[in-house]
Amino acid sequence: MDTKVGLEEATSHVSLEARESEYEAFVWANLKRNYLGHFLHGMLGMTGWRLVSAPTFLPAYLHAVSGSNSMVGLGLTLQQLGGVVTPVIGAANVEHRAKVVPAAMWMGGLARAAVLGMAACGWLLRGQALVGGLLSMMFMFGIFMGAQRVVFQVLLAKLVPLARRGRLQAWRNAAGGLIAALMAYAAGKYLIGPNLFGLGYPLTFLAAFITTSLGISFFRILVREPIPPTLAKRAPLKERLADFPRLLAGNSDFSKFLVVQMLATAGRIATPFYVIYVGQTIGMSGGTLGLLSLAFLGADTLSNLVWGYTGDKTGFRQVLLAALLVWVAATLLLMTVHATPAIVLAFFGLGAAQSGYQMSAQTMVLEFGLREDIPMRLGLSTTAEGLMASLAPVAGGLVADRLGFPAVFAASIAFLLAALVVLPGMQEPRRARS
Repeated sequence: MDTKVGLEEATSHVSLEARESEYEAFVWANLKRNYLGHFLHGMLGMTGWRLVSAPTFLPAYLHAVSGSNSMVGLGLTLQQLGGVVTPVIGAANVEHRAKVVPAAMWMGGLARAAVLGMAACGWLLRGQALVGGLLSMMFMFGIFMGAQRVVFQVLLAKLVPLARRGRLQAWRNAAGGLIAALMAYAAGKYLIGPNLFGLGYPLTFLAAFITTSLGISFFRILVREPIPPTLAKRAPLKERLADFPRLLAGNSDFSKFLVVQMLATAGRIATPFYVIYVGQTIGMSGGTLGLLSLAFLGADTLSNLVWGYTGDKTGFRQVLLAALLVWVAATLLLMTVHATPAIVLAFFGLGAAQSGYQMSAQTMVLEFGLREDIPMRLGLSTTAEGLMASLAPVAGGLVADRLGFPAVFAASIAFLLAALVVLPGMQEPRRARS
């Protein structure tokens, strides 16, 4: 009896080792193809997302059609609120699946449909109907982006080895940042400035839809997805939600990471109002909007190479620390110096800081704990971030209307400094794994 049990355990162990070996061999054999798929998806896909998510075009458009700071805050809150629940639903939907790419295509496609909807609203609607349509599309965009973010990060963890993820994201974000910066400048100067055909902003969103759709199409054609040796068991969503305390209690560094992430996300309270503040201090034209967008998005091109290679070499805790420090410095510069060169430099710093934060946060969460728990860690992390991000913009709008923009920027700096206080107590997850 004991001999039989021992033989079964040994066979199971050998079988698992064989599956792990086959999985690793498949990943490395298809790495060039999958690397290119991730690169093209990120370069073209994130180009479109940047045009929509940068704190320039969409806040400026919503402010132009509504005339309200609070409405701008409400729009960003709805966008973030849409992404609060769906990351967990997305994680529960894919964690037990051997193949994740089909779900990624559905979620990514619906997120892109929301961007097309923004363009259609600008084309077909006017007045309050336009405001309502934009708010609806922003909410829809948030819903499907929340799920998409989890699913594509799961695929990144499956398809690209840990030691290669930083440089992939560096070159992907740098190339996408360069394209987005050039498109943003061209959109500001040639579409929005002259209000081409009376559709400057809608044409910008249409360009975003086209580029991001090309990205996901290349991804679907190129990637080859392995079947992992172990999978989480399929369980009801309620049961998976009950696992969250286990994920937190079992890893204190992950818990501290979530606190840092939520505080840094609260620091975005000022993000929708950067461009509106500049408009009130030095004035705003299509050319100025394009220049600030170029600075913000162009920061990706230069900074991501630094962030990615630094993260691969030292781990991403150092990247997160540097990004938060740059974020504070850029906000202070924007508050205190009202000359155009200084404002452009501040927007460059804000773009570099937020890209460094995003890269470090999205990469570090993959490195805590077991591989089978990656989808739910991503779901928990993205939900926590989305919850805070949904509250920050509307709170910022109310504070801006009552106390002015300096109070909003001061609150942002306070949250970022609090994150910097917590961060030193968190161990670099890559060091903990080794």
